[in-house]
Amino acid sequence: MNWNHMSQGLLFGPFLAVVLLSFVLIALNGCGKSETASDGTAGSPSVTDVDYSHGGWWCVEHGVPEGECALCDKSLVAKFKADGDWCEEHNRPESQCFICSPKRFDKFAATYEAKTGHKPPQPE
Repeated sequence: MNWNHMSQGLLFGPFLAVVLLSFVLIALNGCGKSETASDGTAGSPSVTDVDYSHGGWWCVEHGVPEGECALCDKSLVAKFKADGDWCEEHNRPESQCFICSPKRFDKFAATYEAKTGHKPPQPE
């Protein structure tokens, strides 16, 4: 066998192993969008971990627990409407309509703060 071909095979094997290991590590780490965010209040921790993957318990986009977010989970809409808790103008539960009343967010923020010890990120 030609030494040139054999040495190429010996070099390619470790390279392939490194590439495969890299893919495995990336897959195990996950691909959810996570970044740091500040809640902007004096005296509070300046940075919190924000999980945008919708795999957690909090919906960062809408400022409510995932299990209660009718904007993400459309199967919840019928129950909110049946309970008379619906804002027709903004197409979301009235109790979660921070457009009509920004103060409604305070109830959900208190839940987040009790669980994490941090102020929640502002909903988008």
